[in-house]
This record gives sequence, C-alpha cells and structure tokens, in this order.
Amino acid sequence: MLSRRDFLKAGTAVGLPCSPLASAVAQALPEIESSSWCACVINCGQRCPVRCFTKKGQVIRIETDNSLPDATPSPRQLRACQRGRSMRERIYSDDRLKYPMKRVGERGEGKFERISWDEAVKTIADNWKRIRDQYGNDAIYWQYCSGQQSIVSSRRAWQRLMNLMGGFLKYYGSYSNAQLQEALPYMLGGRPASLPSEIANSNLYVLFGNNPSSTRPSGGGKGYQIDMAVTKHMPKVIVIDPAFTDTAATKADQWIPIRPGTDAALVAALAYQWINKNQVDQDFLDKYCVGYDEKTLPASAPKNSDYKSYILGNGPDKQPKTPEWASKITGIPVKTIVDLAEEMASTKPLFVSQGWGPQRQANGEHTCRAISMVPILLGQIGLPGTNAGEHEGNTPFPAVYLPVGKNPVKATIPVYMWTDAILRGKEMSRTTDGVKGVEKLSQNIKMIINSGGNTMINQHGDCNWTDKVLRNEKDLEFLVVCDNMMTPSCRYADILLPDTLGPETVDMACQGGSHGDVACMLAIQKAVDPQFEQKPSWEICRLIAKELGLEDAYTEGKSQEDWVRWCYNETRKKVPELPEFDVFWKDGMAKVWNRRKDTIALEAFRKDPVANKIKTPSGKIEIYSEALANRVKDWTLPEGDIISPIPVFYSTWDMPGDPLEKKYPLQCFGYHGHGRIHSTFHNLPRLRDVHPDSVIMNTLDAEARGIKDGDKVYIFNDRGTVLLPARVTPRIMPGVCTIPQGAWFKPETINGQVVDVGGCINTLTNHRPSSLAKGNAQHNILVEIRKA
Repeated sequence: MLSRRDFLKAGTAVGLPCSPLASAVAQALPEIESSSWCACVINCGQRCPVRCFTKKGQVIRIETDNSLPDATPSPRQLRACQRGRSMRERIYSDDRLKYPMKRVGERGEGKFERISWDEAVKTIADNWKRIRDQYGNDAIYWQYCSGQQSIVSSRRAWQRLMNLMGGFLKYYGSYSNAQLQEALPYMLGGRPASLPSEIANSNLYVLFGNNPSSTRPSGGGKGYQIDMAVTKHMPKVIVIDPAFTDTAATKADQWIPIRPGTDAALVAALAYQWINKNQVDQDFLDKYCVGYDEKTLPASAPKNSDYKSYILGNGPDKQPKTPEWASKITGIPVKTIVDLAEEMASTKPLFVSQGWGPQRQANGEHTCRAISMVPILLGQIGLPGTNAGEHEGNTPFPAVYLPVGKNPVKATIPVYMWTDAILRGKEMSRTTDGVKGVEKLSQNIKMIINSGGNTMINQHGDCNWTDKVLRNEKDLEFLVVCDNMMTPSCRYADILLPDTLGPETVDMACQGGSHGDVACMLAIQKAVDPQFEQKPSWEICRLIAKELGLEDAYTEGKSQEDWVRWCYNETRKKVPELPEFDVFWKDGMAKVWNRRKDTIALEAFRKDPVANKIKTPSGKIEIYSEALANRVKDWTLPEGDIISPIPVFYSTWDMPGDPLEKKYPLQCFGYHGHGRIHSTFHNLPRLRDVHPDSVIMNTLDAEARGIKDGDKVYIFNDRGTVLLPARVTPRIMPGVCTIPQGAWFKPETINGQVVDVGGCINTLTNHRPSSLAKGNAQHNILVEIRKA
C-alpha cells in the first residue's frame, strides 16, 4: 500500500495538481525527524490513535489512524475527531501548568507561587499523614474524574498510592449515567445492549434523547458504526428529543420534540394504546417478565401495583395514562402519540435506544426504566434487529490496568454527594443519602485528591454554591489538584501539580466504553520531553510514595515503562489474539475484531429463560422490582421524591408545575457539542472559533422577549446568571432552551451582580440529587432569559 507520505512525495515529484495545503504538507515532510504513536484518552467514551510528528523536540504535526486503506470496512481505520486531532494545541497551550505551585491567597482566588517538587511532595505527604492520623482514612476522598483514561499513568496511580496509605472514601455511580447504572439492573439484571450492527437488521430505529452524531463522533466508535448500520438497511429512524440534534438532522425520518424529563409520560401513553388495542406481546410478558399484570406480581406487592393497572388508571393514582393526559405533559400532539404507538406496534424488528440525557433528571431512574418498557411490552428483545432499550452496546475487553490494591475503607457515597460529605458527612447514612458499605459515615471529608478532572467546580451542580463549599478551609482542610491545564478547578488547590500530556510520557490505552464492535489497544509513545517541570502521574505518585516510605511497595521494582509492558502482557493472557508487545509497540495499535459473539441483547435469555436466567432475583425481567421495594422501604426521602418498584412518571422540582415556573418559565438542559468533551478542549481557540457557545432558544420565545439571533443575553435563576449570545432557531421546541455543557466557569461582577461570563451551564443547575441513585439531576433547570 502506498502511504500518504509517499503519495504526497510522488505527486509533487511528477507535477500532479495538489491543493495549497497538500503542497505545503509535501514540502514540509522532509523536515520531519520522527513520528510516534499516541492516543486521545479524554473521556468521550472512545479512545482514538493519533500520530505525532516531531522536529527539534517539538510536535509539529498531528495525524490520526491511516494504517489501512480508506475503503477498508473491517478491520477499519480508527479515525480521531477534530478534538483528538487538536493534541498539538493542547501541548503548547498558554494554559499549560508548568511548575508545582502552592496557594498564597484565599482558596479559590487562583493566587499561587512556584515551589520545588521537593516542597510540593513534602507538603502533600505531611498533610496526608496528619489528616489520616487525626480523622482516619474515611476523611480522605478521591474526586471523581474522567480526563485520565490511560492504563498506567492515570487516576489508578493515585488510587494505588491511596490504598497503600490505608484507603480512602469511595464513590459509586458516575456523572454520566448514575441513575441508569443504579436503576436498570433492578429491571434487566444489568445493562444489556445490542451492538450497533443490529440496527442494520431492524425496520424501525427509535432514539430517546440519543445523539450519537455528536456524542460518539470518532471513526472508531459507535457514531460511525451506527451510520454504517443505518446506511446498510435504511430502517425508518425516529428521534425523540427536545432539540433537532445533529442525529435528527442527518439520520431521522421524523423528529418528535418532547419536554425535558417527560419521556416516561410518553411511554405510559404508548403503553395505554398498546394495551387497549391488544398490541402488547402477552406471551412474552407472561413467560419472561414479572409484574406486568396482577397474575405475575410478587406475593409481597400490594394489590393493583402492577404496571398494567398503573397504565389503565387502576393503580393508586387512578389516572388513565391516555394520549390526552400525556400530551399536556410532554407537549407532543395527541395524534403524534397515537401514530407513534401504531408505528412501533406494527413495524418490526424494532430497535430502541436511549441516550444518557433523559436519565440525568430528578426522575431519571424511572425514565430509563420506562424507555426500556417499550421493547418489553412489544416483545422486541432478544431477537435480531432489537435492543433492550439501553444505549447501543459495546464489546467487553478485559484490558489489565495498573493494579490499585485493596481499599480497606468500606464506606461508599453517591458520586454526586461529595459536597454534602464535606459539610455533613457524619449525618449521611444508608437511609437518608444512599450510603453503601456502612450504615452511616463516621467522618466528614477533610482532604481531597483531584487528578485529571474538572468536576471540582466546573462540572458539579450550582457553581456559586460549590465555590463557597470549597473556599471553606475549616471544613475542607487540604486539597491537591493535579492537571495539565489551569482549569477552573485548579483555582481551589492548596498544592497544584503539573501533569504531562500523552506525547510527553510512555503509556497505553484501551479502546473505551463506547466503542461498539471494535476492541483496541493503543500505544502512547513518548514523542517529546516536557517543556517545563511537568511529570506523569505515575512518577508524581512515586515521589510522594518515597516521602511516605512506600516507594518499594508502590513500584514493586518496576518503572512506568515496565508497568506498561506488564499490563499489556497480562491483557494478552486474556486476549491471545493480541500480538507480542514489541510488535504492538512498533505498529502503535492492536485491533481486535468480532470478539463479542452475543451481538443481540438478551438473545440467550429469549431462547431459554430457564437455562439463561438474567441477574435479577427471579431470573426474569422485573417490571415490578421487589428487591427495589425492599431496599428503600426504610429510606427517608425529601419532599417530592418518589421511588417506585415500577417505572412511573412524576413531575419534579425545576419542571413545569413547580411554583418557580411563574418566575422562570423556560426549561433548560445541557447538551454535548462538537467543540469539547465535557470541559476538556474548551480553552483551544480553534475549536472555540468553529464551535462557539450560545444558548439555543426557540423563535417564539425569542420574539416574546425582544431577542434576535446573536444578541447577548442573560440566562438566570435563583442560583446564578450566565452571559451568552442567543442562537434563535426553530430547531428546539418552544418553552425550552439549551446550553452546551463544559464551558469553563468564569464569574465576574457586572453592574454589581456576579455573572458567569464563561457560559458554564452548571452556574444554573442544582446540587440536589435524584431519589434513588442520588445522582446529578443537572437537566432539571428552570430559567428566564433577557437581553443583556
């Protein structure tokens, strides 16, 4: 195969016409001294190879996977998106952290002075020992982060050291899908999902709040695979979403706008239609499910607590879930609901999937289970071209990461409740706050280590409130932040440590958690030395371990490079298709295809539900979950929260019906744009130019407020104010607006009022969690907008 470099050289030599860019590249090629493989390891759910070309110790060019001809369908190229290809801009960003620093002003002011590595390491070690000895290991918390997805020099290096120091307070769940993680296993015994390739066997593909064209854009991930599956068979595609997303624009035959947080009401109305028209698959429900109707309810369940009774109005609320009832809640016309029900019931195979936006609500645990009720009621599970209602699936790959050892601390808190644990940890319990492992926490959080994440302030709810929590040095005594950019979270560090980026160290990555049918190991080869005093996390932790007298236990006599080789060889024992390490390292990646054999969710269960029981107490799909009812029967819930053993719709705070609606009449939610992955890449000028931030609002709402496209506007509620330009468009339903999540929080005082001029949506979100998972309900936002 003729390489791209050889082609460009040859074309130039024989005088073939080239674009100015291609000519410039061809002329620059002789100046390139070497190239190294690296990987984009930021958490979009995928990992992509990138190639770094260097000259005189500088990265001067970035390419992605071109190791196979463009037309190769499988094994195919794993092409990084524009974000992954911006590696060079990240390396040489003005925001790079260069030296260890210590805070010299008030916490949160962002005032630091440069210190030596020796001083930084000693300060961390001394405070770590002091807090452990005074309060115990339960007072030390590892902060949720997702910006370090490599195998050795990542958060696992820190967790390894923390366990050697006696452990730390753990979390469960994630900011991405805590509600889904906690709720769906009660119904389906886990999170079974069909591979994207099964879409090609469907005749109808329905996406609830799922926008893979934006959230999964890589050539190695599910976005590309979904495109190929849809193109192959051309099923009808229906997107149900408050906004006309990129997926709706490029793939959908029909867009159905829906008010945020009301998907469960729509599903209930669909179920009402199917039940009354005898379109449910009664044989499937009788054989494979528990709790659809009275005859399959557990003995402990109250009378009329089955799902069918709830839908028909025979349950406790006595409300039939008619299309007319749902239309008032969802904003979807009655006829659209009726037509959708008929189309779903009559078009099979039916592939239903959901994004993670609908579950990121205060009622999200019910929402995600409700969406899975669609294929359950119609018997569209376990068959070719079907899915169980989850996000499109992945191929499990048993990559071995740096071992972290055992954490002796038993207590685990919901991931979204760490700010509560700073303020009132000793009050948090199993029955009030979803604490696991212990009945009650023994200590408040006193020390946090935050590495490779901007959750500390930027991605957590209610930035202004969180700012006050973090500034309180009496409650939170010591905060270590390790990162490669001066993010908003870095401003709160007591000690701030500069990490390396991929091309500045040696590591490895595994294809991520949203990759569909491909599994891949990616080499991270050192291309250049750090420009300043940055060190990789593995080495930072080694230095701290040495100060703590734990270096031998931490390293086990291995260097970082040794651990990379060890992790690969241990992975190869589980995946013998992988080549030997030296071959992998030379090639830069190792792709493994067709590893997953059960491409259809719950296929074995459908064929034989006795021999292949799912992991619920009954071994069946539990529409009514007795286990869930028993778990929460002694819980104390805040007013308005509901935990039901069946999926129900209920309206929550910061939704229509909340008294605040009169003051703040617009529903706001966040979305994932093309210019960032969470908050990573936000500070890169080119991506900001191509993907500028704005609040997207409907034309009717804008006209009512005298707002025109491009006007600067204030988006505000009782929690804060954000300044952004308005994007006025009919591509979002009236009464709803949306802001891309991840913009860096930047509060400034304007006319005596604190305004976030950075445009961070979490200035507007609440820190109140959802009911079961205690997860981030960051799509529950009521706001008003006015022209600035």
